[in-house]
Amino acid sequence: MTSTTSAVPYRRPGLRALRPFGRGPLFAVSVAMLAALVLVALLAPVLAPYDPEALDLSASLVGTTGDHPLGTDQSGRDVLSRLLHGARTGLLGPLLVVGVSTLLGTLLGVVAAWRGGWVDTLLSRSMDLVFAIPGLLLAILLVSVVGEGLTAPVIAMSVAYTPYVGRLVRGIARQEKARPYIEAYVVQGWSGWTVSVRHLLPNIAPTVFAQSAMNFGYALMDLAALSFLGFGVQPPAADWGAMINEGQAAVLQGAMLPALAPSACIVLAVVAFGVVGEGLADRIAKRER
Repeated sequence: MTSTTSAVPYRRPGLRALRPFGRGPLFAVSVAMLAALVLVALLAPVLAPYDPEALDLSASLVGTTGDHPLGTDQSGRDVLSRLLHGARTGLLGPLLVVGVSTLLGTLLGVVAAWRGGWVDTLLSRSMDLVFAIPGLLLAILLVSVVGEGLTAPVIAMSVAYTPYVGRLVRGIARQEKARPYIEAYVVQGWSGWTVSVRHLLPNIAPTVFAQSAMNFGYALMDLAALSFLGFGVQPPAADWGAMINEGQAAVLQGAMLPALAPSACIVLAVVAFGVVGEGLADRIAKRER
């Protein structure tokens, strides 16, 4: 009889599956765009030529000039400066949403897959219940209680995104748990917590990481939509969604850039995150074949 304790456990590539990140010019351009976006967000106070909240009514809706490459809005604020500072709130909110939802979703998914039985049923039904509640509606309800700003939308979106991660993790964790190397560790007397943390989680991390990249883009779009509707970041703070809302009136006056520039930033960022997430997922799938 073959001893399971002496068998060499099966090890998937783990985080090594993310190297190299992918192939193709579109993927490379998307990674470069996201790297530039992060750099811009970090260096916004240095790169911005003007205070993003400084009013100058005498320069209202000035077109593109040497002093204002993207013009100004109705209040005379420099659009480029507001775009650069808006990248900070544009990334901070989704980062918090993805971080919290990934942590909670991974925990719930692993526990459900590992314990099975009534624990799996309870956690799965709970995630299905939350999944049925629209995230934007939950955010609007929470804003009415907590108040306007970034806090309520981040909490609501974190709750709404947790079932997406939890269901994904539960599925791949159940597949991973059925592999012989997990049984080998259990037979050797390793606790479920130790096996999950040291071996199960590292092997499912690449897939979770790829999904998180796509979730980041979705969260960015949802939070921008809430700001556009007036439930997120409030003026005069620079935020892409709020800038689109403020720029609607300028469009009627023939000034397109105050609304078009932040709209383009949101679209490009969401597409870039989607391309990177899909690229990572495809790369992981090829490694596992």
